[in-house]
Amino acid sequence: MLKASLRRWSLLALVLLLPAMAVRAEDAPLDRAHNAVRVLNEIMQAPDKAIPQDLLRDAKAIAVIPDMVKAGFIFGGRRGEGLISVKTRDGTWSNPSFITMTGGSIGFQAGVSSTDVILVFRTQRGVDSIVNGKFTLGADASAAAGPVGRTASASTDSQMKAEIYSYSRSRGLFAGVALDGSALRIDYDANAAVYGAGITPRRIFEGGVSNVPGPVVDFRDRLEEYTSR
Repeated sequence: MLKASLRRWSLLALVLLLPAMAVRAEDAPLDRAHNAVRVLNEIMQAPDKAIPQDLLRDAKAIAVIPDMVKAGFIFGGRRGEGLISVKTRDGTWSNPSFITMTGGSIGFQAGVSSTDVILVFRTQRGVDSIVNGKFTLGADASAAAGPVGRTASASTDSQMKAEIYSYSRSRGLFAGVALDGSALRIDYDANAAVYGAGITPRRIFEGGVSNVPGPVVDFRDRLEEYTSR
């Protein structure tokens, strides 16, 4: 009885917190691109803590989800909206597709927080999964908290087989973070708003779009800058 009551109150608290998660609502796609560029700049310009350069150079794809909102009271949830670019055959970065990221959690937690998230894809399998529309971290692709520091190496990963490294920044602190169970999905509505109706993720990644807005191009250019050093 007590357990059932606790669960009901926890779910009620989550429902009451959902409006806080929606305050940022559906960010306009170009605002989302601006924020993703800001997150990349701030993290990569940190004096001693950043994503290792060798990881970035060898990445098959990079996703940035700025201001991901997490809310809960024992039972929680999180949602964020961002962009993902993939490494093309000639070694440059593609135009980005818009994405969403959602997940749930159970544990002793309360309140609402906002976190910037970066995902670094190390294998083509994860890229192929997102092209198809959706995948889940830890299920469709193995994920691990990434190493931090400009000279840190991927070999510091105790799992070694992780296909995706995940990072977060909350209240100024930047670190690797485990995000198993989070679902990454293509945001078709945002893609349509920016690139036109009926444009597939594959077409975006393969360079089949034109008249790309400046903030979206800026995201791609910043990736080029930070991975070519």
